[in-house]
Amino acid sequence: MKKYIRIIATLALALVLGASNLQARDMIQIKGSDTLINLVQKLSEVYMEKNPGKYIAVTGGGSGTGIAALMNSQCDIADASRNMKPKEISRATSLGITPKRVVIAMDGLSVIVNGKNSVTKLTMDEIGKIFRGEVTNWSDIGGDNIPITLYGRQSNSGTFVFFRDVVLKGDYSARMKRMNGNSQIVEAVRHDKSGIGYVGVGYVKEATDLNVVSVAAHAGADYASPLNAEEVKSGKYPIARPLNQYINGTPTEAVRDFLLFEISSEGQEIVENAGFFPIPKEYEDLNKKSIGI
Repeated sequence: MKKYIRIIATLALALVLGASNLQARDMIQIKGSDTLINLVQKLSEVYMEKNPGKYIAVTGGGSGTGIAALMNSQCDIADASRNMKPKEISRATSLGITPKRVVIAMDGLSVIVNGKNSVTKLTMDEIGKIFRGEVTNWSDIGGDNIPITLYGRQSNSGTFVFFRDVVLKGDYSARMKRMNGNSQIVEAVRHDKSGIGYVGVGYVKEATDLNVVSVAAHAGADYASPLNAEEVKSGKYPIARPLNQYINGTPTEAVRDFLLFEISSEGQEIVENAGFFPIPKEYEDLNKKSIGI
């Protein structure tokens, strides 16, 4: 009897493991950007509700982590809040990977300060000087006489790279506190009167105890807000960026179907509800070519 019980238990375990392995093979694996993780999780949830039997796993780790996972065939889709670097594309090609880019949303990358901070407008040059450590007290730019506390991302973050390359055009101050994600930066600045940080716009639309800074491209230019969709789409807001997903070559039927959902009118409504902005027309041809429409 004990022998038969062991046989039945073994068969049951094999069936469970077999089902688990089958599900793992059928599951779309998405990895990368912290800026995109909440949005892509929501898109995945709605997609799976509409398509029973479809499975999607979404994890973060940063844009660099997602891109590396795509190169190593460890995910089907890499979320990236920056474009792939030429050296990454070259390495991917050497590994037999053909990266194709799909733009799923627009972000007005937002500079945030504490709600009690009177400084609510900055130029790109001023922001660069602050994060490079050349301006260290709020009184130097019209605020209270208190030292500036910097909050930013880890170096594997696409947002870290984008902000450095587009805004700082130099290196971050060694005094900047490097946080693991957008939510951590929001919470840190909320509780620190001297704090300043940068996060995706989807993380600030509902945030309290914060001021979202209006930014001018240069001294004398008009200030624009990342909360204004038209100012982001038109480029008047100077820290706007596309939010990307990368795939390897021609997508599988399952991946293609999910990508089509993301860029559909229903998917783009979810993008807007998450606080981001829909895809501008300028990326439509790129998406069609990458997805194979």
